[in-house]
Amino acid sequence: MGATVTNTNTGEKTWGGGNEPMGANYGKLMMWFFIVSDALTFSGFLAAYGFSRFKFIDNWPIADEVFTHFPFLHGVPAPMYYVAFMTFILIFSSVTMVLAVDAGHQMKQKTVAFYMLLTIFGGMIFVGSQAWEWKNFIKGEYGAVETKGGSIIQFVNDKGERVKLEDFAVVLPEEREQLKRSNGRWFMDGEALPSFSVAEVQAGYKAHPELLIKTEKIYRDTKEDQANSKLQPGLNHNKRREILTRVESDIMVSNAKIVVEGANLKRNEYGSKLFADFFFFITGFHGFHVFSGVIINIIIFFNVLLGTYEKRRSYQMVEKVGLYWHFVDLVWVFVFTFFYLV
Repeated sequence: MGATVTNTNTGEKTWGGGNEPMGANYGKLMMWFFIVSDALTFSGFLAAYGFSRFKFIDNWPIADEVFTHFPFLHGVPAPMYYVAFMTFILIFSSVTMVLAVDAGHQMKQKTVAFYMLLTIFGGMIFVGSQAWEWKNFIKGEYGAVETKGGSIIQFVNDKGERVKLEDFAVVLPEEREQLKRSNGRWFMDGEALPSFSVAEVQAGYKAHPELLIKTEKIYRDTKEDQANSKLQPGLNHNKRREILTRVESDIMVSNAKIVVEGANLKRNEYGSKLFADFFFFITGFHGFHVFSGVIINIIIFFNVLLGTYEKRRSYQMVEKVGLYWHFVDLVWVFVFTFFYLV
């Protein structure tokens, strides 16, 4: 027997108890509990990211310089365009999910199936795009050098444009061998060798007097600096990195320790390795949620086609999945804002 709560001022019954308090059944309540707990988890991740970025604010990678790739436009600078496209796709899939839930309330089976299919396609495009973005982030494009002091230095021409290592590094008659367990001690296993050695990069740098070094240090341009700059168009020039003179660049290159190509959990050609750590962890965790949502949506989609919810005379399962999908979309809005835009 359910308990009854009555408003003493109006005498109206506000909750009759039972299995559906406030009109929400057990399944929907559990989904809300999961969403709240997961929201706290993502909040913790983003708070840790914000703290680390604030601590290393003067040498944190600039997103406009990192995420510049766009499919089928190799070599064309398109800062943040593809990330914006991914965001649009995910938000659009949230709209189609709303339409699917609304169609379910009206008991329109074919309409629910149609909008569920669009939602699934949107999620698949997003997950595939994120995998493509990871590939480019891990592979890298230009390459850089890590100094003995742990700083990441990049190479630019006299116009301030990034220069790839392969465009100036020379090939020296030297033999390099990757450390493996088969040719070393059983517990030792080295990293994969980069395309060029430090000596090859140093020799190529000396042969190109127009090359300079761009450091991790960030400057914020004034409006006058932006008007007079000859930096690459299309990028956010409110922030720019320090470019050394040739003499200062010579000193930095002479202290080179290792060549860095792309990003991983140990090194990052774009700057601070913490940036790569957070990128893999936060976007990977969110990507796992989207992938899980796609799998669940596919299951619900086939149930819709089989008429499971028509027989129950209720599409509430679509509504429950919709709550999860909207949460995933909302989380991405925060990730996109704090990780890519700010």
